Amino acid sequence: MKTALVYHEDMTAARLLWDDPECEIEGPERLTTALGRLQQRGLEQRCLRLTAREASEAELGLVHSPEYVALLRGTQALSTEELQALSAQFDAVYFHPSTFRCARLAAGAGLQLVDAVLTGAAHNGLALVRPPGHHSQRAAASGFCVFNNVAIAAKHAQQKHGLHRVLIVDWDIHHGQGLQYIFEDDPSVLYFSWHRYEHGRFWPYLPESAANAVGQGRGRGFTVNLPWNQVGMGNADYVAAFLHLLLPLAFEFDPELVLVSAGFDSAIGDPEGQMQATPECFAHLTQLLQGLAGGRVCAVLEGGYHLESLSESVCMTVRALLGDPAPLLSGPMVPLHSALESIQSVRAAQAPHWMSLQQQDSAPAPSPSTRPSEGRASPLLPGGPESEAAAAQAMAALSALWDRLRLHPTPPVRTAVALAPLDAALVLPLDILHQEGLRPKEEMQAWARLHEALAKDEAVTALGKILSLLDGILDRQVSSGLAATPAAAVAATLDVAIQHGLSRGAHRLFCVAVGQLDRPSDLADDGRTLWLSIRGREAAALSMFHVSMPLPGTTGGFLNFVLALVLPLAYGFQPDLVLLVLGPAHGLQDPQAALLAALLRAPAGGRVLALVDEESAPQLVGVLAQVLHGEAPPSLGPFCMASPGDMKALIHLRRQLEPQWKMMQLPPECLTWLLDIGQGGGICTPEMTPQTGDWR
Repeated sequence: MKTALVYHEDMTAARLLWDDPECEIEGPERLTTALGRLQQRGLEQRCLRLTAREASEAELGLVHSPEYVALLRGTQALSTEELQALSAQFDAVYFHPSTFRCARLAAGAGLQLVDAVLTGAAHNGLALVRPPGHHSQRAAASGFCVFNNVAIAAKHAQQKHGLHRVLIVDWDIHHGQGLQYIFEDDPSVLYFSWHRYEHGRFWPYLPESAANAVGQGRGRGFTVNLPWNQVGMGNADYVAAFLHLLLPLAFEFDPELVLVSAGFDSAIGDPEGQMQATPECFAHLTQLLQGLAGGRVCAVLEGGYHLESLSESVCMTVRALLGDPAPLLSGPMVPLHSALESIQSVRAAQAPHWMSLQQQDSAPAPSPSTRPSEGRASPLLPGGPESEAAAAQAMAALSALWDRLRLHPTPPVRTAVALAPLDAALVLPLDILHQEGLRPKEEMQAWARLHEALAKDEAVTALGKILSLLDGILDRQVSSGLAATPAAAVAATLDVAIQHGLSRGAHRLFCVAVGQLDRPSDLADDGRTLWLSIRGREAAALSMFHVSMPLPGTTGGFLNFVLALVLPLAYGFQPDLVLLVLGPAHGLQDPQAALLAALLRAPAGGRVLALVDEESAPQLVGVLAQVLHGEAPPSLGPFCMASPGDMKALIHLRRQLEPQWKMMQLPPECLTWLLDIGQGGGICTPEMTPQTGDWR
């Protein structure tokens, strides 16, 4: 895997030349600090380093008017007084004699990154740029933004490379109104933005930043605005937004490229955002996005004004792009009620346009909460005790993250395998360790006496390799693993692996058993294990930690199941280890198994051990090894709506589990509607095909 890092030191030349408290936070230190931290962490050295080029005026013209480009060209010759006067004509912008070149380099960096990824020179990457771009409009600068770097990159990808579907994910804390205006009538670009809104009382104070702004004309449904109406949103809120809103739409849209407007003013400590998401959250978000578009993810820096938080968040994003496992998320995984209200409001506004939301819940948007804000951070008064307390909280969170990274560094072996030589040959070229593993004879004989299925030599040999591999994961010498066992011994091997993992110190073990595999009868229901059975005879939550679900029969049903059940359970449980077991007659198609394995890496900090029976096709073994190693899973194929039976089963389970597992929660006022859908066996309404904008 190659991750491109695009940069040019000349982008640090522009700086504020007069006193302006609003604009002084956007300075060259944002780039130099982030780049220095990438170098300090050894991440820049692992990337394909590209020197940014200037975008041509023709390329700028993909988005901006000739008159606006000419105006910016003229700033190179203006005096300080003239620059200040021109800056005052725009909203929160300053110009410098170097601004035109810096902005052309910023736009050009995005173009270089897209070209590298779409030609195969790199798999993904980050453009470290300033000035930012997502507020810039066709003929206006705004919010520190001069040229709209991501919009230019999207237009370029379409015109030069012939792409038909581009997803833009804007996780900056401000609404990227420039991106929205440029693409609001374009069904070939799906634009998603979350932003601090507070019912219109936060900059840029626009009604079109609200949830009911869904695009215009043929582009209706392709603008997705998620307004945060209080500060203090954290890791659980951001992950919930991805699982319950962005990813269902994105998988249905099936993009060919993902562009990220990567603003880190949405991270903890930033004076603009006042949010609580810690830097490792952005590794999780990036990893979740890599399940789309064959992993072709291009991130372009936008905002971020707390230098420590910005630089650590940039490092976390690059780590994820490089395929490193994401560190476990800190803090309780319980979304705020205000966040759930916002998510549900957007789902209600978007449901008429998307099949993936239509079946689940087209409930009316909940009325604004009258509850007091939960966990709301105090407004940051410059120099006051509130700002000092917030800064101290941010530094404590960043220090804790760094301590965890030092205590638990990335394992030296990313993926190890315990396979037959023929199958291992399929994956060894990926620099994956072939783990043989030898166990004491007495230990293996003891296990064989407990399980008749382990009496045969080949089963005992496979078990010995699996236990050695499991030890490597628990000792943090190996991040993830893939192992095979005889079909008749899968259940017994799984039982031994669970017992061994718990005895070796795994505090929370999440077992996802696919196929006709029964939960071990002696497995204690004590919160140390969470058992999820797929292909169970019926949907049932036998306890908080014992869940059974039939395998959905369509891509839509499978995605609903993974995003609305499996991942919320995983993020809520926060496992030390995931055991993914594909038993005999598991029924998963190779792309489904690969996506499931890839997505489970994130909540487990990469610690996934996949077990397959030896009769599995070599192609399945190969694709599982690739995704556990950090590569993108293959496409699921055309989106097909979930069956009414699958939706009824999913809603039944959610009703049972939501009180205990808050990550699958929706506001209480939405549950009645969900139950009505489940009891009625689904709904059928006219719908728009997202790829074409046609109604059917």
